[in-house]
Amino acid sequence: MKKSVKYLPREKQEDLKYIVSMILERIPRTEMIILYGSYATGKYVEYDTRVEFGVRTTYMSDYDILVVTSGEKDKEVGQKLDNIEAIYYKNHSISDILYVGETGSMEVISGRSSDRQTPVQFINEDIRKLNRDLSDGRYFYTQIKEEGILLYNSGKHKLERRRKLRFDEIAKQAAEYFEEKFNRASVFIKHARYAFKDKDYGMASFFLHQTIENLFYAVRLVYTLENNKMHNLIKLLASVRKYSGEFEKLFFPEKTEDEKRLFNLVKAAYVEARYNPDFVVTKADAEYLISVAERLFKLVDELCHIRISEYEKSASSAA
Repeated sequence: MKKSVKYLPREKQEDLKYIVSMILERIPRTEMIILYGSYATGKYVEYDTRVEFGVRTTYMSDYDILVVTSGEKDKEVGQKLDNIEAIYYKNHSISDILYVGETGSMEVISGRSSDRQTPVQFINEDIRKLNRDLSDGRYFYTQIKEEGILLYNSGKHKLERRRKLRFDEIAKQAAEYFEEKFNRASVFIKHARYAFKDKDYGMASFFLHQTIENLFYAVRLVYTLENNKMHNLIKLLASVRKYSGEFEKLFFPEKTEDEKRLFNLVKAAYVEARYNPDFVVTKADAEYLISVAERLFKLVDELCHIRISEYEKSASSAA
C-alpha cells in the first residue's frame, strides 16, 4: 500500500492532514486511516462545472476514507465520524486557507469558497473484520488495499494477504453476491413497472438501466468474485457474454437497427433520463425493455445457480 500523498496539490494534502488529526483526536482506538477511490488513484475531479441539457451542473470527487478501529462500537464510531465531517465543513471551508510554511511564513494556499470544498465520505471497519474480509478476498477491501494510500498507521496490526479459498468458501461468497445483486435488480424492476404504470417512461428506462446493470454485476461476481464500479452497459455486456452466448441473442437477436437503438437508449438512460428533459422514451420502448429485463432475470438466475452448484460439487469432491 502506498504511503504518500505528495502528488496531490498542497491544499489537498492539508485537507487530509486536518481530517487525520481530527480522527486521531476524537477516535483514540484508530489503527489505520486509508485514503481510497479517485484521490488515491489520481483520477479525481477537483471541480467541474458544465451546462448539460440547459442545466448547469457541478461535480467534485470525494475524499473516500476508511477508518480502521479496534474495540470501539460501530455506532459510537459512526457518530464521531459524523461529527468530524460536520466540523470539517464548518471550520475548514473558509474563503482563504492559510498555510504555515517551513520557514514560519503564512501563505494563502487558495481562495476556496464553501461550495468548492472537497466533500469527505467515511467508512469504518473493525481491524478484525477487515482482515477477515481481506483474507477471504472480498473484492471491495482487496481493491482498497491494492490502490489505497495509508495516511496513518498505529503499527499494532498488519493487513492480511488474500489466501486461496476452499470451494465451499467460494460457493458461499458467490451465493451472497448473487443474492445481493439479484435482489437489488428485483427492486429496480419494481420501480420500473411503477413508473411505466404512471406513464413516466423516461424514469422507467433509468430503473431498467439499474436493473440490467445489477444483473450483469451478479454474473461478474459469481464467476470471478471480483467487480468494479461501472455504469456503461456496453462494457458490462462485453464482460459477461463470454459466459453464455444467450446474452448476445437477448440484446441483439437479429442485430436490427431498432434493437441497437433500444440498447443505446437504456445505456444512455442512466444520465439522460434524470437530467435531460428532451430525452424521449415511448411506451413501446419501455415495454420492450421491460420484456428484455424479465428474460435477463431468467438467464442470470440460471447461469449463476449452475455456477454456484459447480462450486458446491467441487467442495464435496474435495471433502
